[in-house]
Amino acid sequence: MDQPNRSLIEQDPLRTKILECVAQLALPQCYVAAGFVRNLVWDHLHGFDSPTPLNDIDVIYFDRGDYGYQSDIDYEAQLKQRLPELNWQVRNQANMHTRNQDKPYQSTLDAMSYWPEKETAIAVKKNCHGRIECISAFGLESLFNLKITPNPNRGRDVFDQRVQSKNWLTHWPQLTIG
Repeated sequence: MDQPNRSLIEQDPLRTKILECVAQLALPQCYVAAGFVRNLVWDHLHGFDSPTPLNDIDVIYFDRGDYGYQSDIDYEAQLKQRLPELNWQVRNQANMHTRNQDKPYQSTLDAMSYWPEKETAIAVKKNCHGRIECISAFGLESLFNLKITPNPNRGRDVFDQRVQSKNWLTHWPQLTIG
């Protein structure tokens, strides 16, 4: 994410606070992903006066040494203590391949490359120097071009169901399916 785009997050006090809380966990390959970035960009490009409320905060990390789900629950509890008003969803991407019936993922970025929409596969974190870093499995161009694009690594039916159930095309009417 280049500097002008980073400023979208830096200008959002809630998102900044979320990134600070997540950084305190010091988890490997740890990012805040999905709607955290996607919705903010679409809101900005639609000229919304205030950000769309976040349904949940998707925290992703990659730890091959921890194959249980109890750690995810424990990390969610820690984050809930810091910001109790938010719905935290913490997932070790090293475990998610079994749920998704994929081959084992090799990293957080590899796991994101299997998410249903390309524009959801974007994540940010605050690094040890306090700067925002961004990773994306498919780049940022389609996100900033107001596209919602199916991932060829996932079935089209999953994509279609998510587009309909999440009401993206109604909430952000300038979106087009890529």
